[in-house]
Amino acid sequence: MQKDTIQCSVVVPLFNEQAVVEQLYQRLTNVMQATGLTYELVFVDDGSSDSTLEKAKAIAAKDEHVVTVELRRNFGQTPALAAGFDTSRGQIVISMDGDLQHLPEEIPNFLQKINEGYDVVSGWREKRIDNLVMRKIPSRIANMIACKISGVKIHDFGTTFKAYRREIIEGLHLWGEMHRFIPALLSAGGAKIIEIPITNVERPAGKSNYGIGRTFRVAFDLITLRFLLGYATRPLHFFGKAVFWCMSAAILIAAYILFDKFYYNVPMFGEHGPLCAAAAILFIVGIVLTSTGLIGEMLSRVYFEATSRKIYTIRRIHTKG
Repeated sequence: MQKDTIQCSVVVPLFNEQAVVEQLYQRLTNVMQATGLTYELVFVDDGSSDSTLEKAKAIAAKDEHVVTVELRRNFGQTPALAAGFDTSRGQIVISMDGDLQHLPEEIPNFLQKINEGYDVVSGWREKRIDNLVMRKIPSRIANMIACKISGVKIHDFGTTFKAYRREIIEGLHLWGEMHRFIPALLSAGGAKIIEIPITNVERPAGKSNYGIGRTFRVAFDLITLRFLLGYATRPLHFFGKAVFWCMSAAILIAAYILFDKFYYNVPMFGEHGPLCAAAAILFIVGIVLTSTGLIGEMLSRVYFEATSRKIYTIRRIHTKG
């Protein structure tokens, strides 16, 4: 099939999903055939250690609608999605997880909203079945912060189940774990975004790769998102605010110490020296580390964009024939 004849691509990152990949393929095929659109299924194997790749390769070998992208190692979900986006050829691109927690049967709901003129359609797990402490609460906090930072009024940034117009993601550059904040990144360019409810079901097989460590990575990505959306073109404003608060805190501490010194005749260094020194050092170290991290993010972004280097490497793309 030629690129301009494909109307819809479904991009699915796979990591150790041998138990469900064949069922996923069959359900996606049934759904896409029922839509009447020309389509392709882009399976991206993200360095699976089980037989996921072999099964995905076998599917691609017998069905011209399937493309299996074999990455050289496990890069993570964001690079796997980026590889899928870059390989896909459809005018509409749908992304979803490969563990069947996202129902292929809901794809027509996304296509309907795209046909109504939206650029991005984002899924919303309105009734989540996840663990309350490990997933629901951290996710709700992260979504509230992302909504506030980006100004995009959606409830669920974290789900991969989304649909995009091809032209809106052509210039999109992903890194870190920023795939969850794609709507926020695209909103800066004027993308028209809507959210629709999706069903959240238990994994039919396997176990989640989610851990508490991801919560901390998301927190750092939220800081990066705030910087990119608010200060990427005027970083001095960002650091100027940090300097203001640092100086304000220093003045308040100094005023407190001087008040104790002259009003109560308390020895400054004897009574307050160690505490003030420790607080000042910790605060400055935090500012320095945060600033260094943000500068590193920007340098990394410039590096990848300037050199056209990808955040993933492909071993081979498998198709029929």
